Amino acid sequence: MKTAFQLTRRYSRRPYRRLTAFLAILGPGVVSAIAGDDAGGIATYSIVGAQYGYQLLWVMVIITVLLAVVQEMTMRLSVVTGKGLSDLIREEFGVKTTAVAMLTLLVANTAVTISEFVGIAAAGELFGVPRWVAVPLAALLVWWIVVRGNYKRAERVFLVVGFVLITYVFSAIVVQPNWGNVLRGTLIPTIQFDSRFLLLIIALIGTTISPYMQFTLSATIVDKGVQPEEYRNELIETLLGVVLSCAFAYFIIVATGATLHANGIFEIQSADQAALALAPIGGALAEFLFALGFLSASLLAASILPLSTTFAICQAFGWERGINQSWEDAPIFYGIYTGLIVIGALMALIPGAPLFLIFVLVYDLNGILLPILLVMMLRLANNRRLMGARVNGRVGNVLGWGTAVILIVLTGLLLVSPLFGV
Repeated sequence: MKTAFQLTRRYSRRPYRRLTAFLAILGPGVVSAIAGDDAGGIATYSIVGAQYGYQLLWVMVIITVLLAVVQEMTMRLSVVTGKGLSDLIREEFGVKTTAVAMLTLLVANTAVTISEFVGIAAAGELFGVPRWVAVPLAALLVWWIVVRGNYKRAERVFLVVGFVLITYVFSAIVVQPNWGNVLRGTLIPTIQFDSRFLLLIIALIGTTISPYMQFTLSATIVDKGVQPEEYRNELIETLLGVVLSCAFAYFIIVATGATLHANGIFEIQSADQAALALAPIGGALAEFLFALGFLSASLLAASILPLSTTFAICQAFGWERGINQSWEDAPIFYGIYTGLIVIGALMALIPGAPLFLIFVLVYDLNGILLPILLVMMLRLANNRRLMGARVNGRVGNVLGWGTAVILIVLTGLLLVSPLFGV
């Protein structure tokens, strides 16, 4: 018979065991979601806040729900099957469909990689470092980190530094916006039928629910070996990442709306303009805080993006992959990875390139291409042979298919809008 002490000891350990189990898989959901708040994301949210104030906050509420659905579906696919998205797409849809999916991923991620080095260029200029110095140095740093096998350690450093984004939360509170207007913008939709509005809506979806995030999350879960019985803990961690990512985005819009839009600054064309949103909390240090957050976000995504893209493509076609492989054993892996970094860095060095316009257009491209991946994921998640009892529920299907349809309709409206003089 167990003593009261033994029983107390036994049950007191349960919370610690749960905490230990949770911490053991902490990472995939948070890293993949926070990586979405990269330089392009910060720029896009800032542009939305400056242009429309609080009017598009309702979109972020919807996007938060949609991101949670998509991230959970990706996580569940990998946890249940033990396979990454690339493997599942190849096995279920064949080589031709896989080629289409990987081409979509390559195009979207090449564009985003360019935007990350554009972000590095913008941050460097705020620090007084010319882009022709900052970009090549950053490209070499990112390449060296991954090739030398120090990626995981660097990822944590970039992620921690990236939490400087929390200064937007404080800035939004310190500036004391009209919280009634903030609430109104959060709950009451404002819709305009013009090309600028459509571009920014698609960009908001594209930057928050970016295709590369799904491949990153999937690959990380498989790499960590998360088991089906750990689904609940992984779900909590994934939703935590979604909440943090979207909260940062929400307060970036509030902060820029309360500082820039409220003072008649409706267009953001440079990093120093965007940095004004941090002036209420940072004062003279606003530019430094913005540059630090911009740089760390760019470096984090510039490390994750080319690596996850290369892994996904090589995994899809069965090519040798992995930073533990030699150049001789995995030439395609290292070739694609190096090529993405070189292209991103070279494009960011183009003189006079409109940095903030590039950010928006890149994520418009992501939003336009996202339905291709979503349709494949939805078909996989509804495959009872693969998922058993963990197939998609009705709500997940409605929201998932709804997201794909909305993006297709928005893209159609955007394409035909010039015909009507919009």
